[in-house]
Amino acid sequence: MGATGAAEPLNSVLWVKQQRCAVSLEPARALLRWWRSPGPGACAPGAGECRRRPDACTVPVSEIIAVEETDVHGKHHSSGKWQKMEKPYAFTVHCVKRARRHRWKWAQVTFWCPEEQLCHLWLQTLREMLEKLTSRPKHLLVFINPFGGKGQGKRIYERKVAPLFTLASITTDIIVTEHANQAKETLYEINIDKYDGIVCVGGDGMFSEVLHGLIGRTQRSAGVDQNHPRAVLVPSSLRIGIIPAGSTDCVCYSTVGASDAETSALHIVVGDSLAMDVSSVHHNSTLLRYSVSLLGYGFYGDIIKESEKKRWLGLARYDFSGLKTFLSHHCYEGTVSFLPAQHTVGSPRDRKPCRAGCFVCRQSRQQLEEEQKKALYGLETAEDVEEWQVVCGKFLAINATNMSCACRRSPRGLSPAAHLGDGSSDLILIRKCSRFNFLRFLIRHTNQQDQFDFTFVEVYRVKKFQFTSKHMEDEDSDLKDSGKKRFGHICSSHPSCCCTVSNSSWNCDGEVLHSPAIEVRVHCQLVRLFARGIEENPKPDSHS
Repeated sequence: MGATGAAEPLNSVLWVKQQRCAVSLEPARALLRWWRSPGPGACAPGAGECRRRPDACTVPVSEIIAVEETDVHGKHHSSGKWQKMEKPYAFTVHCVKRARRHRWKWAQVTFWCPEEQLCHLWLQTLREMLEKLTSRPKHLLVFINPFGGKGQGKRIYERKVAPLFTLASITTDIIVTEHANQAKETLYEINIDKYDGIVCVGGDGMFSEVLHGLIGRTQRSAGVDQNHPRAVLVPSSLRIGIIPAGSTDCVCYSTVGASDAETSALHIVVGDSLAMDVSSVHHNSTLLRYSVSLLGYGFYGDIIKESEKKRWLGLARYDFSGLKTFLSHHCYEGTVSFLPAQHTVGSPRDRKPCRAGCFVCRQSRQQLEEEQKKALYGLETAEDVEEWQVVCGKFLAINATNMSCACRRSPRGLSPAAHLGDGSSDLILIRKCSRFNFLRFLIRHTNQQDQFDFTFVEVYRVKKFQFTSKHMEDEDSDLKDSGKKRFGHICSSHPSCCCTVSNSSWNCDGEVLHSPAIEVRVHCQLVRLFARGIEENPKPDSHS
């Protein structure tokens, strides 16, 4: 049976699905493993060579949801197939099972023991190990948007999420929102210290509400003025969980790899944590909004502005607005100035996407922390010696992405190599061109080709940028002058091929901003999600 202490391996012969198996629990590696062992002559539990068996099933303890004693006399086990065992005792391990396309499933494995004492030993040992996993939430505040997407938020939560939370002994306070910004207002008013995290059930709009409420509440408590464009924002200790129930679910898709409620719920249950950048968007000395995914002027700004007028069309309004905006082919004149992100070790075109345990995000975070220490002691930082650059001209679109912005329609996203926590944003400038060329660019978002490989497309990795519309340059010159004095101009003229209109709007994570002059700054790893990033080519698990 092996040692009884939790610090030493526990090895036994148990039965799984009527098969005799060698079962091993290794506390040092936090692994539960089992493999078929037909008889005493086969591999003994704990034998060194068996640890490398290709047919062994393995479950990390960190991915065990709960362990329950199985009622062998109850309805579920009254079929009689185990009646040959004189005194059957069993425990069930509820765990994560990987499926295709980054999805996670709730799986159960029942282990049958010949002795009651052995069964209780396994239960006790596994439960003690689960108790030591301090990153798991115990009490959550849940916001449900009953109107977002297809209006299925409440049903999705009750059917796919609540049973998992109950199984994992997570208690919840649930608020079904009745109007816009209710979640944001609530987070400003209530005591949030008693929670281990906030869960939002809905689309990207619902997540944005919770994000703004949590960041705002944290800054208020810390005495930080959010309206100051150069304020150093304080990260919240609470994580945000996203249960996708919207129309695009871009944030969920880009951080988990799937838009699936069960997958997201399981990431919350096991207590995953993923630090993510947030951009603040200011006009003069006023905070307009925070952005975590897309900040788009021109094409994407016009789409969201047009779609707001056609809400009666439902989800079809996005397709209609996209087609109309494409045919209108408006371009906008202005000036973009930006501070290159020299601290990050990646680049927008290196074809190295952000993945779980991302090296680029870790290194970039360390670099920024070193810069902050230098600034604290009055030493010269990289930002002091870096030169701001300026790009001016006429643009069909100006996009800034803090993440890949992947979704079902665009599996690689607007910027496939963008990183979630490297303290930078990918600034994509699409200069005016023909409709045919712009269509070629848009089609690249749906395939594996390099979407930046066009003469009219420029991409930069930045940590700050400013934009001023041509028609606002005189009025808002103070905004432009607030940057560095040493500008490197990158201006070029292109043949006229589209209609220049005065001003567009900004699409800020699906919300409309009308300011034609903004200042944007990336705050490195300001918030944390119940996620771990997209796993690298995960193989579906065989245990169930």
